[in-house]
This record gives sequence, structure tokens and C-alpha cells, in this order.
Amino acid sequence: MRGAMHVFRFILIALIVAVSTVLHVLPLLMVAVIKALVPWQRFRLACNPVLSGLAESWVGVNNGLWRRLTHTRLALSGDVDLQADGHYLVLANHQSWVDILVLQKAFNKRIPLLRFFLKRQLFWVPLLGLAWWALDFPFMGRYSPKQVAKNPALAKRDIEATRRACAKFRAIPVAIMNFVEGTRFTPEKHARQGSPYRHLLKPKSGGVAFVLDAMGEGLHGILDVTIRYPAGQPSLLGLLMDQVPEVQVVVRQLPIPQAFIGQDYQNDREFRVQFQRWINTLWQEKDATLERLQGRS
Repeated sequence: MRGAMHVFRFILIALIVAVSTVLHVLPLLMVAVIKALVPWQRFRLACNPVLSGLAESWVGVNNGLWRRLTHTRLALSGDVDLQADGHYLVLANHQSWVDILVLQKAFNKRIPLLRFFLKRQLFWVPLLGLAWWALDFPFMGRYSPKQVAKNPALAKRDIEATRRACAKFRAIPVAIMNFVEGTRFTPEKHARQGSPYRHLLKPKSGGVAFVLDAMGEGLHGILDVTIRYPAGQPSLLGLLMDQVPEVQVVVRQLPIPQAFIGQDYQNDREFRVQFQRWINTLWQEKDATLERLQGRS
């Protein structure tokens, strides 16, 4: 009987999400096309809150389903005095696709719409790919070190994509999301990397440095977010089947290091080492937070 209830809940949630996605994405695309065709900058800027509002409404529906149709508890702690019209760089550890839903539930309408750096292939996801494009989510190649070694120009493509995206973000309230590890945590990846952290993969600092360089003093602060699942890493299906009892989220609001603004991460080796040291310190503190949370469970 219980298994049948889980299946029914999954079908109901999936159906509501599908209908909600269509109802939100179609008007969003209409506004985006009109924005692209009209040449007046003031009109285009006026379209941005409409686009963000539609996206936040879609996230709100998803959050309502989470609240009403699952028993998953979100335990949010730390610095939660935030600005809905601010400019933030959000950094988080990454374990599951559920992380994105957790971040949206924790921050929807508390900070501006979260915008992620996405793999270019995700543009082809039905409806959502076009929605991400309409919302100016930057699409990246994310080339492997071997590909970059063969063709160094590939690295510059992602740097330029970051700069173009950040130039657009200067004009609107924004929260730029970065999963600093670059991939989801698994014990296999952790062992393969020889990671010095107990609960984390090694952080990748390049993307964070490029955003700080491109946005400069336009950012209000950094939100350092630590996510933990006491019952173990969940799957998206597990969340929909009500198999995730609790999610712990700790938020730290940090100032933008002024010494990092206007620096050249790519070509200045001394600065690159300094910046990597700063990121590693953040990750040591995040690892300690996860250890502390584990000790309470």
C-alpha cells in the first residue's frame, strides 16, 4: 500500500510539474522573443523583471509541491538576512541534481533568480533549454584539459562566454550560481582525485575568478552554501518518491575580497596561486561544517 502511494505521488508531481512548465515557459518565450526584436534598451530592461517573475513563479509551484506532497524537511541556518534585489555569487558543494531544487527552495524570492553556468548540450532539453536561453543562462563548452591542450583557443571561448553573461548581469539583480567542484561528489571521484577533504572534491577556482573579474564591485557579496543530506546522497527520483527525510543547508555571507577585483587569473601566476589558496581555505571550512553537521546526527 505504501509503495503504491509513493508511485501515485510521483505521477501526480510529475504531471503537475509538466503542466506548470508548459504554462510558464510559453509566455516566457513570447516575452523573450519580443525583447529580442524590439531595439529600445529601456524596453528590454523592462522585460527582465517579467522574465524573472515567470521563472520565480515556476520555482514557487515546485516549492509548493515539495511542501505539500513530501515530508522532506529543509533545515536552513546561517546568514539568511538577504536582499531580493541584490547581486550575489553563490558557491556550493555538489552531490545530486536535488541540490538545484534545494537551492531554489532555500532562496526563491529571498535573492534574485539563481542563474547557473550550464553545459552547452543542455540547450537541447525540451522547453527548459529555451527557457534557460531566454533567461540569459550562460552555456559553456566545459572542455577537458586534453581538449584545451590540443586547442588552447577552446579555453578562451568559455572565458568570453562568462564575460558576455556577466555584462548582461550588471544591469539586473542576479544571483550567479557556481558548483565549485565542477561535478557531483561520489566516493569513486573522491578517491580518484586523492582529495584532501573528507566530504568534498577538490574545488576549481577558475570560474569563480572570472566572475569576480567580470562583475567586480557590482556584486554585493558571496553566499557560501553547504548542503548535507543526513540520510545519504539522494536521487531526484528519491525526492519525488518522498524518500529524503531531511536536507541541511548552512549559509555564510562573505564580502567580496577587494584584492581580487581587476586581477588577471589566467596570466598572473602569483595571483592565481593566491586565489587558489583562498578557495582552498573556503573548502576547508566547508569540510569542517559538514563534519560538524555529521557529528550532530
